[in-house]
Amino acid sequence: MKKSQLALIYGMAAVFLWSTVATAFKIALGFFSPLQLVFIAVITSSICLGLILAWQGKLTLLKQQFRARPWFYLQTGILNPFLYYLVLFKAYDLLPAQQALSLNYTWAVLLPLLAAPMLQQKLQLSDMLAAITGYFGVLVIATGGNLLSMDFENPFGILLALSSTLLWCLYWIINTKDKGDAIVSLLLSFLVSLPLITITLLTTESLPSLHWQALGAGVYVGLFEMGVTFVLWLMALRTTERAASITNLVFLTPLMSMVFIALILKEAITLATLVGMGLILSALLIQKVLKPKAPKMKVV
Repeated sequence: MKKSQLALIYGMAAVFLWSTVATAFKIALGFFSPLQLVFIAVITSSICLGLILAWQGKLTLLKQQFRARPWFYLQTGILNPFLYYLVLFKAYDLLPAQQALSLNYTWAVLLPLLAAPMLQQKLQLSDMLAAITGYFGVLVIATGGNLLSMDFENPFGILLALSSTLLWCLYWIINTKDKGDAIVSLLLSFLVSLPLITITLLTTESLPSLHWQALGAGVYVGLFEMGVTFVLWLMALRTTERAASITNLVFLTPLMSMVFIALILKEAITLATLVGMGLILSALLIQKVLKPKAPKMKVV
């Protein structure tokens, strides 16, 4: 099999799995609180990533990378998975899955706006056009299409969804300083965050139910949002001869996600969501077609 074909298989597998997680979030949140779901998912993902590193013979890198930069991994662990997923899951808990999904996709619009001052990068005209287009899409979704009334359907849920994009962007920007193995770095972030998540859970709530249906939902989120899918995507990028052919697949994820949301969750996909998501995807397309000089990022 050609490398390009193998990369496409890895990429499509990752896109397919990521397209199911919005639906999985809503199902899992029917059993768990957002914090309980973070707890179960992080444990699952940590075990998964640990097994992958053991198979690759890289477990010794955990100690090596952590000892070199402990405070760095404390920062990344607090941002992701602790704060990012806690805020994101709470947004999914409050909003229809289609809205939370769409709003979360604006992280790619926000990233160059934050990277410009934080990484001393020049802000491109395409970034500004993308921001105007993308956040107009947010307005359409947030108001349910009633732009003149400016009546927001769930202001707190919308604020949380947009806040999750800020946390994710900060995590990416901090990771530009990471020189270590990407999978090792991700696992270290998860391992560092786990005691914080556990202490917060024990002092504010109760341990999650271990009923098989609940546990299955939480494990699915941990495996296919945070663990296996990340590795598949990384393998796709490492295998491909043209990164653009793989990164273009990202545009399929929200569209496929909407199908799963409609078929499994039985949510009626509204016109406002479709228009808003169309504007957000158009914003991403503006960034891509006009080729701004984006900061060089690690795939983490």
